[in-house]
Amino acid sequence: MRPTREDLEAARDRTVPDLLPDPLRLLFVGINPGLWTAAVGAHFARPGNRFYPALHRAGITRFLLAPAGGYDDAELAELDERGVGITNLCPRATARADEVTREELRTGAERLRRIVARRRPRVVAVLGITAYRQAFGRRDAVTGPQPEDWDGARLFVLPNPSGLNAHASLDDLAAAYGEAAAAAGILPR
Repeated sequence: MRPTREDLEAARDRTVPDLLPDPLRLLFVGINPGLWTAAVGAHFARPGNRFYPALHRAGITRFLLAPAGGYDDAELAELDERGVGITNLCPRATARADEVTREELRTGAERLRRIVARRRPRVVAVLGITAYRQAFGRRDAVTGPQPEDWDGARLFVLPNPSGLNAHASLDDLAAAYGEAAAAAGILPR
């Protein structure tokens, strides 16, 4: 079901529940939910977002998830069985990521570290270099695997799948996400 303009506006500042399967192998971390995502309650749900096509192309999911109207049972089961989790640095839905403040990103970084300490994923993949730099105060960070780990979890900073990120093609996203999935034991190395 496609959200109406009223649905989208009503979704402003809503949160979307984290997906944290057990075991949690690979935790993807978005910047914050968009209004479409918050309206339907499914991460990266806006049509045109390349997250699920990149997961499928990389072989992380066995079929293409398309939760534009919300997740169905098969989509949730697929993420759960594969050990793929999703959360956000800032849980508050906005129309654009630039509406998120630096303070919200820093607070989100602390929240993320608590999730990682509690749930112990093998790999954490933060999607968006600029948000990562701001949230964690790592101005010199580059995309790819990071030199440090978090409570035993390997840390990757990967391209954001938004259609607004023209720097990364779908193939680039699939390759980067596949590298993180291999490190998490979801894909063969």
